[in-house]
Amino acid sequence: MFNLIILYLFSCIILPIIILFNVSLSNYYEFFLEKAFSPIAICTYKLSFSLSLIACFINTFFGFLIAWILVRYEFPGRKIFDSIIDLPFSLPTSVAGLSFCAIYGSKSWFGSLLLKNGIQIIFTKLGILLAMIFVSFPFIIRAIQPVISKIEKKFEEAAWCLGANSWKTFYKVLWPTIAPALITGMVLSFSRCIGEYGSIVLLSSNFPFKDLITPVLIFQCLEQYDYASATVIGSVLIVFCFVFFLAVNFIQIRL
Repeated sequence: MFNLIILYLFSCIILPIIILFNVSLSNYYEFFLEKAFSPIAICTYKLSFSLSLIACFINTFFGFLIAWILVRYEFPGRKIFDSIIDLPFSLPTSVAGLSFCAIYGSKSWFGSLLLKNGIQIIFTKLGILLAMIFVSFPFIIRAIQPVISKIEKKFEEAAWCLGANSWKTFYKVLWPTIAPALITGMVLSFSRCIGEYGSIVLLSSNFPFKDLITPVLIFQCLEQYDYASATVIGSVLIVFCFVFFLAVNFIQIRL
């Protein structure tokens, strides 16, 4: 069984990454640096990571509130609302992009109303942010919802009986249990934002130094049959994400 698991991990995860780095590093050192840290590539790195972090923090805040409400409160339509949260998992991201274009486009009543007030969604960074929030929203909720549901109410009641207020009860009793799951959900949400392509390519203008993100830049390189540049940029993105996830794991250990 252990050998089967190792074979599965090697063939599905480790081997593709090794091939990617092998193709990237097979190029000359100067070529690698030129493509990996070109002005366009650096701009896409900054935009992708900054917008992904913003979307991650927004989803964390509202995802925690929604998960708490779904577990702790009873209200009409709770089961239906709980099921709707999983729709971004199954909905093709290109369809999500088309939906956002239909809602916030200049031809829709809502989009034209926003444009009249000086707010443009489509072909801007704001549209990219909305797409990232949509595709990564369920991860936070599904990561912490089971943890919240397993927290017994008697521990909170004991803290209240000992004189702790609501904030101290949350920090001392609930937070140590919720924090690891919350950080896991944040990592999943962030990684989903980093890799998103289907909806963003429809919502952004994809112009360099404006709203071009790294996955779209990689696809543009592939369209131009520049496979070497695509693998180099993809390798840099993987290294950045690995370092980020490794740092998050160390934070989880210290909690």
